[in-house]
Amino acid sequence: MSVKQQIESKLSNALPLTLLEVVNESHMHSVPPGSESHFKVVLVSAEFAGKRAVARHQLVYGVLADELAGPVHALALHTYTVEEWQQRNAAAPASPECLGGSRHDRG
Repeated sequence: MSVKQQIESKLSNALPLTLLEVVNESHMHSVPPGSESHFKVVLVSAEFAGKRAVARHQLVYGVLADELAGPVHALALHTYTVEEWQQRNAAAPASPECLGGSRHDRG
């Protein structure tokens, strides 16, 4: 099972989700081709009602603790209630370009 599939499975089993999008953005970073280390995750859930962003993210981090301790280097989280998602016109922010570099690029 790929890392992306693991993330999808764990989140689907742990939370009542209206929407789940997991995007492997590793290709946008200085990593080897085929890497699964950088992800953007969009979650819409009633579970987030009344919770601040930090509490929402902590909930997700708890579910994905093994992945964050292992293959996942970066996790961009976008967590919304159904109402918030509708107010955003069902659109998550675009990911910025990678500003980092490889250790091999440093001189």
